[in-house]
Amino acid sequence: MEIAALQKIGVGLMGFGAFFLLFGMLLYMDSVLLAFGNILFLSGLAVTIGLRRTFDFFFQKPKLKGTSFFLGGIIIVLLRWPVLGMLLEIYGFINLFRSFLPIAFGFLGALVNIPFLNKLFQKFGDTSSLV
Repeated sequence: MEIAALQKIGVGLMGFGAFFLLFGMLLYMDSVLLAFGNILFLSGLAVTIGLRRTFDFFFQKPKLKGTSFFLGGIIIVLLRWPVLGMLLEIYGFINLFRSFLPIAFGFLGALVNIPFLNKLFQKFGDTSSLV
């Protein structure tokens, strides 16, 4: 399966967004870096999967609570309240990807064969192998 050039740009934007988010957290919640990371990550997501699919993902009826916390957290970060904004974003992110987290934990458990992590993944997620 070939990835289009525009999708490669979107993945790059999401990577830079994640980098700036991590760097902003490491520099004691620097609001400018966090805001820049949020903007890059969301624009990269929209470029990668398309505007319509991004809108459909965020505004599904069961995901409206997570979306409101996530986007509200971004607005709070843009208003220079980074700690509160990141807490809201994390809560919204967990609510948005709640159905995906067990799959991710199962994949990580199959990928990394460390006994302590395997017990943790068995406790919090489905450990069926995806490989």
